[in-house]
Amino acid sequence: MTMNPTLDKSKLVSFSIDEIGDNHLFTSVETPMKADAFAISDAEKKEKVAYHFKEIMEILGLNLTDDSLKGTPQRVAKMYIDEIFCGLNPANKPQVALFENKYQYNQMLVEKNITFYSNCEHHFVPIYGKIHVAYISKGKVIGLSKINRIVQYFAQRPQVQERLTMQIGLELQEILETEDIAVIVDAKHLCVSSRGIKDESSATVTSYYGGVFQNEQKVIELHNYLKM
Repeated sequence: MTMNPTLDKSKLVSFSIDEIGDNHLFTSVETPMKADAFAISDAEKKEKVAYHFKEIMEILGLNLTDDSLKGTPQRVAKMYIDEIFCGLNPANKPQVALFENKYQYNQMLVEKNITFYSNCEHHFVPIYGKIHVAYISKGKVIGLSKINRIVQYFAQRPQVQERLTMQIGLELQEILETEDIAVIVDAKHLCVSSRGIKDESSATVTSYYGGVFQNEQKVIELHNYLKM
C-alpha cells in the first residue's frame, strides 16, 4: 500500500544560491540524492570525507600536527557516515513488525516528546527538539520504540523541518496502512540561533495531519493530550 504522493517535477521551482540565502525552504518531499549515492562502500566514503575535511581544516589555517586536531578528519568522517547522516542509507531503515490490534483499541494513541537531533541541509548545523506522533489503528499496531526509530531514521540526514515532518507522516501511513496519522515537530535551529540573526528564543513548529486528524475536533483532542 503506497500513499506517498507522486512528485510532479514540472512544478518544481529552481532557486539560485543567493535567492535561497538564509531562507528556510525545500523543493521535494524526498531527500535529494544522487542516482549513484551508494556506488561506493561506507569505508570508501569515510576515507573521502576525511581527506576533504582535512583540506577544509588546512584551508582554515588549523595545524593538523597538533595532538588535539590530527584525528579530527577521521572522527568527523565516522560521525557523518555511521551516526548523524546514517539515515541517508536505506539499508539503515528500521525493520518494523506489525501486530494485530487484538484489544480492539480504536482511540488515539499518542507518543509525545520524542527527542530528535538532525542537521540543517542549508548550513549543516544542528536542528533539535521534540516530535509528537499520534495514530488511530485500522487493525494493526506498531511497537512504541519503532516509532522512535522511524523518527530517528529520517532525522539522521541533512534535513529541512517541513520535509522531516512529512517524511515521518507518510512513512507511518504506509507502514500502518492508515491515513489517520498526526506528526508535530517543535524544533530549534542553530542556523538561526548561533549565526545569522542569532535569535536564541524562537522555535519552529510544523505539523502533518492525515485522515481524521484533518478534523478540527481531533486536532483539539490531540493537543489536549500533549498538554497533559
